Amino acid sequence: MSLLEETLASISPVDEGLTGEAQLRLDDLTKPKGSLGRLEEFARKLVSITGTLKPKIDKKYIFTFAGDHGVAVEGVSAFPSEVTPQMVINFLRGGAGINVLARHVGAEVVVVDVGVNFDFTSLGTEAKGLKIKKVVSGTGNIKTGPAMTREETVRAIEAGIETANEYAAEGAIFGTGDMGIANTTPSSAIIAVLSGRPVEEVTGRGTGIDGEAFSRKVKVIEEAISVNTPEPTDPVDVLAKVGGAEIAAISGLVLGAAARKIPVVVDGFISTAGALIASELSREAGGYLFAAHRSVERGHAVMLERLGLKPILDLDMRLGEGTGAALAISLIEAGLKIYSEMATFSDAGVSEEN
Repeated sequence: MSLLEETLASISPVDEGLTGEAQLRLDDLTKPKGSLGRLEEFARKLVSITGTLKPKIDKKYIFTFAGDHGVAVEGVSAFPSEVTPQMVINFLRGGAGINVLARHVGAEVVVVDVGVNFDFTSLGTEAKGLKIKKVVSGTGNIKTGPAMTREETVRAIEAGIETANEYAAEGAIFGTGDMGIANTTPSSAIIAVLSGRPVEEVTGRGTGIDGEAFSRKVKVIEEAISVNTPEPTDPVDVLAKVGGAEIAAISGLVLGAAARKIPVVVDGFISTAGALIASELSREAGGYLFAAHRSVERGHAVMLERLGLKPILDLDMRLGEGTGAALAISLIEAGLKIYSEMATFSDAGVSEEN
């Protein structure tokens, strides 16, 4: 049995039975019932995910998976592919947006190369801290053929599972992130295939492309789907035909975390594409997810609807990297602290409502 098969077999549904008991405690806290809104929801969900009435968060990780995309040559991004390895180095130096926000919330950034078209070992000590789980050196151009072979796709998923297993621990919470120039193109292709929606309805402007480039991007995705004919009922086939290595690894991280009962805070459009693939492979895995925010990318709302997730934040963000996940983790942690640390009416000697 492969690592992917073993992981899928290990995923059980979240423990919904404990949410009632968690709600009793929340209702006994020194506040009107339900007055802390979604913060209370976050606490209940942590209880159901971890399977304990006393969950904790003391290890916060943002996993930023990186990979290049052959479709970048079609002019679907405002930036060239060279930016992918440059940004990976920026992450390692601590200078990117995700580094700033992770420091802000006390999370560790883990950068993983699964598909960058660059040899980071040539940098010596400059690449210190990078986890190299390279499966491909950039995917194929999906306009003319598949992104990866099926074998490569499974290996990329398993790279994410391996990462989850390496960092799994009691009290851990995972956030997803991505880096890969042109990766909104395969993400749009994935949701178009899975939802059956017209490509133009689920495609956005990514890094800020103009109208001409947007029209080209839509046409490229339509051609990619036509040429590759991905099977919507086979998530691995969809990933192999029109996906990306970092998207596959994100799906693996979600599956690995679900198997270990670890909550996963999903960032934006690209991360949600990975989470959606994970959910298509295992419906139970979807129960372990928090949606960090609503991206301005068109297809993101369609993905969230399919996953049945309500985003925590709506800040007009579209950076990726795990930035939204970092911010959302701070609010999830706030909900847990309310649940765990706030006094009850009986503890505080405060009269309850009539």
